[in-house]
Amino acid sequence: MIRIRELDHVVLRVRDLDAVRDFYCNLLGCTEFQRTPPEVGLLQLRAGRSVIDLVSIDGAIGRQGGGVPDPQGRNMDHFCLLVEGFDPAALTAEFAGHGIKADFYPGRPGRSATDASLYVRDPEGNTIELRDADQPRR
Repeated sequence: MIRIRELDHVVLRVRDLDAVRDFYCNLLGCTEFQRTPPEVGLLQLRAGRSVIDLVSIDGAIGRQGGGVPDPQGRNMDHFCLLVEGFDPAALTAEFAGHGIKADFYPGRPGRSATDASLYVRDPEGNTIELRDADQPRR
């Protein structure tokens, strides 16, 4: 199981709230902590010390604006989660076991000059970058 250390929050506009919730909770280890009535359409997940808000495009909040996630025009590039015990090979195998492709990059610009990153996509096509939470900051 992946252990996320931190991210403040990110808001994702989604078509299938339950499928995306299952991805974040069952695969990435998030926990649901607040859900509004379906007509409002907000589900909040804890991701370590951070929050991921899932907004249904069919709910009151989702109808206020923004694009529908799709391969041609997602409204977010990616977000980064700092994970404990970062092991790219083990994580790649874990994702592969769920039919999810993971792309490894041994060195990316970021918090340190040597950060390695693993990139995956959730069921809605949003890109998630995973990095080692224990890398020292510059």
